[in-house]
Amino acid sequence: MGRKLYVGNLPYSANDSVLKAKFEEVGTVDSSKVITDRDTGRSKGFGFIEMSTDEEAEEAISKFHGTDFDGRSMTVSEAKPMVANDNRGGGSRGGFGGGGGGRNRY
Repeated sequence: MGRKLYVGNLPYSANDSVLKAKFEEVGTVDSSKVITDRDTGRSKGFGFIEMSTDEEAEEAISKFHGTDFDGRSMTVSEAKPMVANDNRGGGSRGGFGGGGGGRNRY
């Protein structure tokens, strides 16, 4: 098991230090990051925690998964590696943007 955990369904008031303090109840937190909206700076409701040992990570999952955190039921699980998405923002045109087409120009 990895030591990086995904933490979902966080209250929008949560920030890095609040998340870190919560998980320090079970062990040493190497890093904490609440993901925020680029434009508004508001929490997106999820983040990541890195515990110092696998045992602490397992304990954090068993202690916090499904528990209440400021009125929201937290989701805590092992973080999965990010998968590259080569088809971002292209809609049905294969990811290369717009471009008309289809008209006979002759």
